Parts: sequence; structure tokens; C-alpha cells
Amino acid sequence: MSRPARHPRPADPSADPSTDTAARPASRSVSGRPLRSPSGIGVVDKSVMILDALEGGPATLAQLVEITGLARPTAHRLAGALVHHRFVSRDVRGRYVIGSRLAELASAAVDDRLVSAAGPILLQLRDFTGESSQLYRRQGQSRICVASAERPIGLRDSIPVGTQLSMKAGSAAQVLLAWEDHQRLVEGLQGARFTPTVLAGVRRRGWGESLGEREAGVASVSAPVRGPSGRVIAAVSISGPIERLTRQPGRLHAEVVVQASHQLTEMLRKNPEAMEQGLGDA
Repeated sequence: MSRPARHPRPADPSADPSTDTAARPASRSVSGRPLRSPSGIGVVDKSVMILDALEGGPATLAQLVEITGLARPTAHRLAGALVHHRFVSRDVRGRYVIGSRLAELASAAVDDRLVSAAGPILLQLRDFTGESSQLYRRQGQSRICVASAERPIGLRDSIPVGTQLSMKAGSAAQVLLAWEDHQRLVEGLQGARFTPTVLAGVRRRGWGESLGEREAGVASVSAPVRGPSGRVIAAVSISGPIERLTRQPGRLHAEVVVQASHQLTEMLRKNPEAMEQGLGDA
């Protein structure tokens, strides 16, 4: 006796990550937020759904399937691809979590915004103080000048963009280290030309100064720039010969350097276009 012919089931479009069909209804939400409108590129939309799901915390594959509505093979395949590209990682329990690549991209976006915003502020700082001004970011055991405005004439401390300097000397190094956690403080102080007492003073005052630490005859004043989370991400500085800045450069210029650092902090925290007030006007 012959068996009746079986009709194949319709293909599940969510099982193929290349399909352009949305994988779940628009009424569902991730982390309490309504879903974004789909772009029409299925593989991208579904990858974003996984990232949105992980924004709420670690998730197993089964939880990703439940939250996103994706078929299990699709969720597994896309999560694996995101792990490969470091957008997603696995914790010690094997759960999926947001990966380091997203933090790197976010940091790069802040860097671009910071450097773009710093240009006019450094020019104002240079013109107000008459000294060269710089913006430094920490990179491992060094600090990098990512923006600068040099004094146009006369004796000056010339530090071109891209210059790599030590984290062991100078007021910018003090500022970039002063608010680090205890372990990094201990490591940073090894071989440094400044002391724990100096860093305590930087934290108390909100700015640092140096006299001949980085280079004989050069003085500087620096203040911290903070990112949206409140973490110190850069240092604004002015530098020049001790003969002009005197042996108490902070007394002369700390107020305006701190004001510049606060402007950059606010520009990062709020609206990059919002800070129009000139230095010395507040």
C-alpha cells in the first residue's frame, strides 16, 4: 500500500540570515524599548536584534531565541558571527555578552568628537594665555598629543600632533594618572618624577602643574577632560618656558585651563555645538 505524498513545509525565512524578511513583529520590545524600524536588510536587522537583546545583560542562546523571536539556528549562526568579529563575547558561564569591539568603536567616536571640539578651545586657550596649548590622551604607558595650538612667535614649547610622551613626567601625565584605580596608580608611580603627594594635590585642586619634569626649563599646567561616564579621558595643557610661566604656573593659568577642560567635558556630555562662550568670559 503506497503512502500518501507529503507536501514540504514552507521554508522558515528566519532560518536564513540572508533573508530580508523581519523576524519578529514590531510590537515586541528589547530591554523595555520598542523595536527600531527594520532597515529591510534582514541579516543586519537580526544582528542588531541580538545586540539589542544583550544590552539588557548576558543571555544564553535559548534566551536570545526567546527575546528576539529568531529561529534557534539563525540566532546561533548570527551570534557566532558576532563573536568572531568581537561585537559579542562569551562570559565564564558561556553566556553571550556585549563584546569589546563595540567599546572600541564607541571610544573612537568619542575621540573624533573630542579632537574636533578641541580645536577652537585650544586656540582660545593659546590666545588667552600666550602659551602653546595641547590635548593629550593616554595610550598604554605613553600619552599622545592629539590636538595642539602652538604659540606663533617667540620662544615656545613645540609639541606636534602625534607626539608620544612619557606618562612618568609632566602635568598632563599627572592628570591622566591621578584618578586611576589604586593598582594603576601604584604601577604609574614606579619611576615617575612626581609623587603620590603630588597626585593627591592634583585630585584636590582639579589641576596639575610641573616645572622641568618633562624637559628642563619647561613649565606646564593641565586639567582633566571627562567623558560622558565621568571618567578622565584626556588632559588639556598649556606649556612654555619657566621664565614666562614662572615657578608657580598654576597660580597664573590654572583657572583658564580648568575652564577649557570643563568646556570640553560639557561638549562631550551634552551638545557639541552648545559651548560658544569664550574663555575668560565665565
